[in-house]
Amino acid sequence: MVQIEADVAIVAAGASGLAASVAAAQLGLKVVTLEKSSTTGGAANMGMGPLGIESRLTRAKQFQPTQDQAFEVFMNYVHWQADGRLVREHLNKSGETISWLESLGVVFSEPASYFPGSFPTWHIVQPESGHPGPTAAATMLRIMTQRAKELGVKLMLQTPATRLVKDGNRITGVIAETQSGDEIQVNAKAVIVATGGFGDNPKMIKKHTGFDWGRDLHTFRIPGLEGDGMRMAWEAGAMSTPMRMELSFGVADPMALGLEWLPLFHQPHLMLNLQGERFINEAEGNDSFKGNAIALQKDRVCFFVFDETIKNEMKSYLDFINLVIQTPNVANIDEMIQKAVDSKYPHLFVANSAEDLAAQTGMDPVGLGTQLAEYNGFCEHGYDEVFIKPQRYLRPVKQAPYYALQLYPAGYGSLGGIKINYKTEVLDKEWSPIPGLYASGTDACNIYGDTYVFQLPGNTMGFAITTGRMAAEHAAAYIKSLG
Repeated sequence: MVQIEADVAIVAAGASGLAASVAAAQLGLKVVTLEKSSTTGGAANMGMGPLGIESRLTRAKQFQPTQDQAFEVFMNYVHWQADGRLVREHLNKSGETISWLESLGVVFSEPASYFPGSFPTWHIVQPESGHPGPTAAATMLRIMTQRAKELGVKLMLQTPATRLVKDGNRITGVIAETQSGDEIQVNAKAVIVATGGFGDNPKMIKKHTGFDWGRDLHTFRIPGLEGDGMRMAWEAGAMSTPMRMELSFGVADPMALGLEWLPLFHQPHLMLNLQGERFINEAEGNDSFKGNAIALQKDRVCFFVFDETIKNEMKSYLDFINLVIQTPNVANIDEMIQKAVDSKYPHLFVANSAEDLAAQTGMDPVGLGTQLAEYNGFCEHGYDEVFIKPQRYLRPVKQAPYYALQLYPAGYGSLGGIKINYKTEVLDKEWSPIPGLYASGTDACNIYGDTYVFQLPGNTMGFAITTGRMAAEHAAAYIKSLG
């Protein structure tokens, strides 16, 4: 077996692994980074940017929150179902992380909120071309990859790690498999696990979260994110944590429908379950709250419903209850609908009557008729007696044809799995650090309680990059202590 020597071995080269790689190399460590896929960045390539508290950019605009405010908001939001010391370290270092990324050459647009009432903590990357938006963070990942190479990081693509090497209670390396199928051993004084979770592993999703991917859950599936790092850490004695999905909501097979639909179903129009009943204030801007609410409905499904009048209004005007997912208009909505119908997209329904809509969608026809009468009455009187939707969003649904888009819990991947402390040290089942083993990013992101903290957007990517840096720093200190 080929032996490779390193100070620190980093398992995976997503946002967290790249941050750890660059930070460790900057500290003078010899770094070997193993990546399963043929490219770097992982799920972060689909994202937009990290959280930063009291960054250079937020201070320049005098944006809140302060570090203290952010910590109180965060911990109150999660009802203290998180390691407060770890959360504090993450938040306090997040602004410094933004400056660190800028020093690498990353450019950010003005810090953004996600919905009214959330804080402008989201540092959305300015892409190499075009406007900031989905996938903008890919530019940041390319910059980090290039910087890692310049610093001498040995980046081994298509070389998945398979197991950790342990000498007594101490981690001393990692075994990996080359593209040709040969095993190699990276001997290292410390190992950082940063494999990005289990979002591409339906069996793990079902076992640990109860969702049946492809049926009642339609999250992103980034190829290769199969829980490898968690498995290796658990085999080495690591304690596990609760494991969840980072929920939002969306359509099934969004790529088939087209990204132009994204701002459409984020509009504050009627949402109904299979009983034909409303179940939420549709103007709620927190996508995780909507994902939670949909997950409580029969078959974990609902329908976004609008009529011909609302469709025509949306051609020239959209209500942006979400401050990031927006386009000037959907003036071509007729073409969008016709394209979906012609392609036989199975989750869009066009009906000439409420009865027809119920028959096509499977909604209870009596429930649907009763709900439409009640809701249209609320619209007429300007007051939602049930969910208190603001008056400006109360638009009746009574002009055929009727349209319905089927929505499910969706989101960005998994959360949690490996128990770490505020030094990113992996803990064993007795709550003691496993010497030489660290974890960062999604594999260890168990800080949200039951719901992503959308009050402070950019949190998951921010946690990934910041804990990657933290892991490198603490691993360097550990290596120095070995003499």
